[in-house]
Amino acid sequence: MPNDKQTVLIVDDDVNSRKMLREQIKSMAKIILAKNGMQALELAKEHQPTLILLDVMMPIMNGFSVLEQLKQSEQTQHINVIFITALDSHVDEAYGLKLGACDYIHKPYHYEIVNARVSTHLELAKQRKLLEDLAHYDSLTMIPNRRHLEEHLEKECHKASLSGEPICIALIDVDSFKSYNDNYGHRAGDFVLKKVARSLKLSLTRDEDFVCRYGGEEFCLILPNCDLNRAKATLEKCRASVQELTIEHNFSGILPVITVSIGGYLLVPDDTADIENILIKADSYLYQAKHLGRNQVKLEHELETHLTNKSQALPAF
Repeated sequence: MPNDKQTVLIVDDDVNSRKMLREQIKSMAKIILAKNGMQALELAKEHQPTLILLDVMMPIMNGFSVLEQLKQSEQTQHINVIFITALDSHVDEAYGLKLGACDYIHKPYHYEIVNARVSTHLELAKQRKLLEDLAHYDSLTMIPNRRHLEEHLEKECHKASLSGEPICIALIDVDSFKSYNDNYGHRAGDFVLKKVARSLKLSLTRDEDFVCRYGGEEFCLILPNCDLNRAKATLEKCRASVQELTIEHNFSGILPVITVSIGGYLLVPDDTADIENILIKADSYLYQAKHLGRNQVKLEHELETHLTNKSQALPAF
């Protein structure tokens, strides 16, 4: 699972105030500084900080306006904001909390209060992120789950439709897994799923490549920006890596070791691509791989059709 270091964005037009806060909390997280509201909005989108310490009284754009814009953007609306203020008004404090601030720190600073409140909200953010990660990861294999797949595949297909680069979606099934469970037991079956998940993950050499547990003994790969040769090589590498684990399976009917069948679908999606239909096509090619004898890769593509359509759309000169 990801374990990113926490980041705090300090926003204050007073340079001394920024420096003082940085010195007080720099041991807790990575610190980023902004001297005005516009810079704060830009840095928040770029760095996605865990927490923002935001001065209320700033020229041009005050803290309330900054918070409103943060909450209106999908990129930043999740970021917790603690207001920093010299104001001693319950009305102002209530207004900030209604806008979505999670807390207030009053000037002049008291080290213990700053430390306690920042520490508390960083810990809450850490726990929330852990829960979010757990919701997107399979508890047995510790790789992303189907819920994460659906979100990730939609995002990658959108990117592919904009760039025009092919994307490969593949479904992988552990061959004769029921007979393995029946003869070796479910605990041994869980061990196999863990080993297969790790083998598939290690077979992917690019950061953008993605593997998840699709359900039961099935896994799914997403290979963005992937041409036909790379898709073939990667899927074959995945198949071979599982066989090379040499996990005994004397009831397979294929080989006396655990193997997998793979169905892959390579395409350049358009902006109307149906995610469910893409997965159905990959599943149909997986079925063909199993029908043809298992322990093999069946890869189909629509690249020629896409390129033909693309060339036909070009104006004649």
